[in-house]
Amino acid sequence: MEFEIVPVTRYKQNCSLVWCERTRRAVVIDPGGDLSEILNLIDLLELAPEWALVTHGHFDHCGAAAQFAELTGARIAGPHRGDAHLVANLHEPAERYGVPARDFTPSRWLEDGDELRFGEEVLQVLHCPGHSRGHVAYFSPSRRQAFVGDILFRGTIGAWEHPDGDLPTLVDSIRGKLFALGDDVAFVPGHGASSTMGRERAENPFVGDAAMARWRKRDPA
Repeated sequence: MEFEIVPVTRYKQNCSLVWCERTRRAVVIDPGGDLSEILNLIDLLELAPEWALVTHGHFDHCGAAAQFAELTGARIAGPHRGDAHLVANLHEPAERYGVPARDFTPSRWLEDGDELRFGEEVLQVLHCPGHSRGHVAYFSPSRRQAFVGDILFRGTIGAWEHPDGDLPTLVDSIRGKLFALGDDVAFVPGHGASSTMGRERAENPFVGDAAMARWRKRDPA
């Protein structure tokens, strides 16, 4: 499995183009916008996109998913049904912030433990709520690589201060689902630099082991 990151929209959202080296079958994770850049890279690499995979229903991550599917014939998978109200109303926040986005219904809603196959590769689905109710992450066991959207970042965590966010749930998703993949697992976040689960477990000031020990000391219950 190989992948390339394409930052898209004014928010520099990490859209990931992921493909099977032998068959050239591909998926695009979070096609939020700037489709010309994504499509140009697909053409350059001579890939055949099968899926547009969505981590969660915020417009910078999936605003161009419907158009991408129309132009390429790829199907849309994800997020979890917990974000159904978001993807059905993408136009509202997009209009508010002046970013083009189209509502959609995916061909396939995703559940924890699902798998998506393209060529000879497979991505496992992890339901990771906390930033939004239906947020999912994607994990390649063969490459030891995850794509985690807006749950976890290098040195910080996703936002929870909105109607669909919840801090305790976010922490549980990170430590119970993402860190459980193993310290060696690298990940692409929704924005910014990549990292590893081990680095964040050791150094993240919000959810690292030292941070959690401090919280337990302050609140032993």
